[in-house]
Amino acid sequence: MKYYLISDNIDTQAGLRMAGVEGVVVHTQEEVEEALAHAVADKSVGLVLITSKLVAENRDLVFDYKLNRSKPLIVEMPDRHSGDNVADGIKRYIAEVVGIKI
Repeated sequence: MKYYLISDNIDTQAGLRMAGVEGVVVHTQEEVEEALAHAVADKSVGLVLITSKLVAENRDLVFDYKLNRSKPLIVEMPDRHSGDNVADGIKRYIAEVVGIKI
């Protein structure tokens, strides 16, 4: 099982590449769509890390992948450029999926 990173900045990609995680740097919605499609098509990818900023900008697309596909697991990853509180993102995700406010 491989990890795959979809990031909006080079610093995060470089840091994870040193740990052996391959990935891409994207900026537009089209690039995010292509990167997710590529990651899902690769059967060796078991976990996709996507930066918080990209999740916020492409929420519907990312949640569609999370809700309608069992593999790979897609995980929102904060980085040093993330201004958002990750716990709030998880709470928002649970509220949307399950319908329970925490």
